Amino acid sequence: MKVKVALAQFNISFAAPQKNRERVAELTAAAAKKAADVVVFPEMWNTGYALDQLNELADEQGQETEQLFYKLARQYQVGIVGGSVAVKEGDHFFNRTLVVDPVGQVVGRYDKVHLFHLMNEHKYLTAGDQENYFRLAGVPSASFICYDLRFPEWVRTVARHGADILYFPAEWPAQRIEQWKIMLQSRAVENQAFVVAVNRVGDDPDNHFNGHSLVIDPLGKIIVDAGEKDDLTMAEIDLDQLQKVRGPIPVFVDRRPELYK
Repeated sequence: MKVKVALAQFNISFAAPQKNRERVAELTAAAAKKAADVVVFPEMWNTGYALDQLNELADEQGQETEQLFYKLARQYQVGIVGGSVAVKEGDHFFNRTLVVDPVGQVVGRYDKVHLFHLMNEHKYLTAGDQENYFRLAGVPSASFICYDLRFPEWVRTVARHGADILYFPAEWPAQRIEQWKIMLQSRAVENQAFVVAVNRVGDDPDNHFNGHSLVIDPLGKIIVDAGEKDDLTMAEIDLDQLQKVRGPIPVFVDRRPELYK
């Protein structure tokens, strides 16, 4: 079985939700023209890290994003791993992923569990506490957000359900991009899964982002590196490779969770 994924690596317009929604619609249309099964977006694409403006900018209950993805998924018959957006619920703000299947049904929701102090997320956002395990394009999958990558115990906790693809939307600054690559390769190898990671490009007032969205196979080989371009990058995932990796080295069978404390 093969799945065609589109990495929607783009320059997020700071504090401009409508402009970013238009760009997401354009990229979804482009992904459909390339016969993508799934299109994946970066983290906080609706607002960027305009955290001090979330009261005015955040999507109320996530409804605008959900309606947009519903329309796009049905129009183009494509699955969407919606990166993440800033969402407002009462007095709380969340960094939230929505996953939508090709008929527009939300099959996954995830609020970022690990908040990144270096970018002041803890001052503005509320952390999530739930896993996001779902099926998309017929594939058991899981998703995380950016800083979650640095917590292999969390990724393994979710991956143990049998996820074949692990999705990581991010806004990962250029100065730490080599760590991004190393850790993504590690998460692929240790969980014997494909990794699809989508970063942004461009600048906000405090950071420079240089992309390098990746697709990595379960042996840690980089299948696709999107480089630093603001564009759509395509990759094909051959899921038949999984059994060849998992069969000889059954790490999930050989685990000793009673010792991991």
